Amino acid sequence: MSATHKDLHSKLTLGGLLISLGIIYGDIGTSPLYVMKAILGDYIINADVVLGGVSCVFWTLTLQTTIKYVLITLSADNHGEGGIFALYALVKKTKIKWLIVPAIIGGSALLADGIITPPISVSSAVEGMRSYFPHINTVPIVIGILVMLFTIQQFGTKLVGKFFAPMMLIWFGMLAILGINQISIHPEVFKAINPYYAYHLLSIHPEGFFVLGFVFLCTTGAEALYSDMGHCGRKNIRISWIFVKLALVLNYFGQAAYLIHHEGTTLQALGGDFANPFYLIMPLWFKPFGIVIATVATVIASQALISGSFTLINEAMRLSFWPKVKIKYPTELKGQLYIPSINWLLLLGCIGIVLHFEESSNMEHAYGLAIILCMIMTTILLNFYLIMKRVKWYFFVPLITIYMCIELSFLAANITKFAEGGYVTLFIALILIGIMTVWYRAKQINKSYTKFVKIDDYKKVLSELSADLSIPKYATHLVYMTNANRSDEIEEKVMFSILQKRPKRADIYWFVHVNILSEPYKTEYKVREILKDDLYRVDFNLGFREPTKINLMFREVIKDMVKNGEVDITSRYESLNKNNIIGDFKFVLSEKFLSNDSDLLWHEKLIMNSYFFIKKLSLSEESAFGLDSSSVKIEKFPMVLHPPENIGLTRVYVKN
Repeated sequence: MSATHKDLHSKLTLGGLLISLGIIYGDIGTSPLYVMKAILGDYIINADVVLGGVSCVFWTLTLQTTIKYVLITLSADNHGEGGIFALYALVKKTKIKWLIVPAIIGGSALLADGIITPPISVSSAVEGMRSYFPHINTVPIVIGILVMLFTIQQFGTKLVGKFFAPMMLIWFGMLAILGINQISIHPEVFKAINPYYAYHLLSIHPEGFFVLGFVFLCTTGAEALYSDMGHCGRKNIRISWIFVKLALVLNYFGQAAYLIHHEGTTLQALGGDFANPFYLIMPLWFKPFGIVIATVATVIASQALISGSFTLINEAMRLSFWPKVKIKYPTELKGQLYIPSINWLLLLGCIGIVLHFEESSNMEHAYGLAIILCMIMTTILLNFYLIMKRVKWYFFVPLITIYMCIELSFLAANITKFAEGGYVTLFIALILIGIMTVWYRAKQINKSYTKFVKIDDYKKVLSELSADLSIPKYATHLVYMTNANRSDEIEEKVMFSILQKRPKRADIYWFVHVNILSEPYKTEYKVREILKDDLYRVDFNLGFREPTKINLMFREVIKDMVKNGEVDITSRYESLNKNNIIGDFKFVLSEKFLSNDSDLLWHEKLIMNSYFFIKKLSLSEESAFGLDSSSVKIEKFPMVLHPPENIGLTRVYVKN
């Protein structure tokens, strides 16, 4: 583990705390913009409803965000990385196969809900302009802000964090001051800390139990907080959360104090059709500044889900849940990455949401249904993580039971959102679940039909082929990428390529294997000499965060071996050899296609056809390995699954 990485996750720094504010808390931090407004709806303001609503919010932030995520779930890190896939990578060691189901459902749900977080946050803030311009069309403004936000992602969260951190400090400071200002007039609002008021709300509110669907909006960013752990570090998140939670609670209680003061009226009577208690508690002179600060803060709110989505997709690729896509590392700071394809797909999704729903009040009805599914899946995986860590049963059983009850209650309350727009995020989640399931199952099918042979059985023929001058030389150095985990084995198709698919004579054969580790930062390699001056195997052990640049890495290995006198890479052509010219290197990659001879069941056919279609859209093998395309040969091999054992041909003899 690098020094930078250790510092990030074990040290508490002022810089780390500030960057945490800029990256982690946007989603949770901007929830005061819409939570109380959603709870009240068009109903007449009632003190019992207000106190019950703010009591529900306080206990949701305490039980769900603080205890479950900040204290417990952040401890379940995979070498400093967080998120549901990092958690699955940990519990995978239990060998319980079905745990892949909550992992795929949870990851897909989080990515799907990430498409609605930026639009609802930005729309809620921009709509504050309607206090001054009641008929303004906010849709183009919201889309313009979102385009700007997604465009700056390519510069990395280090730059984003430096710019956003001071703004979020101002934002949370503003939340606290606005709240204190109202609480000082009605300090009795603090009695809502008593959970009795939350229980009372659920029994007297016009929509009763289903108000929990709106209360849940205050904690939707908790899952993104866990996913973003690799960007800021656990200690920095835990300490900065104290300040963030205090600011949020003060603002929610401030809104409640203002609303109690205006009991008996409606939000519309207080501030028009688009009245929002968040803006109503602002002094008139401050409101223009408040709208600007809120708009900037909501841009930052989107950051948590965007950077969390990059982390999730990177984890998904490592776990063979997602096709290979291009990853960029825009800063030197470990843990920070940028995935262009995901960035622009998220932007398209966000624009689609804005055009479809137009108003933030419409989005509130759709928001939260997918994310609660993700939280339930995290709880299931967390249960097995605690078992794996040998936590006492009398501690984790009540804990997991309580959280399953809370989250299933939230799910039941959110289920009404399906018809009001929740179908959008669930539909996106189903598409993502489909892609992940197809990719994972196809990889398993592919692996089960790959035949391996012992290299020792081919040493003699390879040695003779290398010296056979009757066969034209294919390359001085011929390099095959192999998936064989055992160093004494090789795919049968590799030997077929060398010996039968146009025999390939080379002076030296190289088998290169890339092993992706479960830890993020490691670059190691080992070399096995199989035949002196004829055949070598190189194994790279790379952390899942390390860029796979095999061209550069292999060159470094060769340089090191030459320096140690282990291999001579000078060209064997007589004229080039006497002038010490280095021989050429040719990489061979195999690409499979589904053979027409395969006899597949209907579901296997669906999976494999979908897999090969997705593969066409994903990153090519040479790009994924970081190879120079001019020195790469792609060979196509038919993939025959369930070949018919006997076709049943009958020979007809011809009489002379």
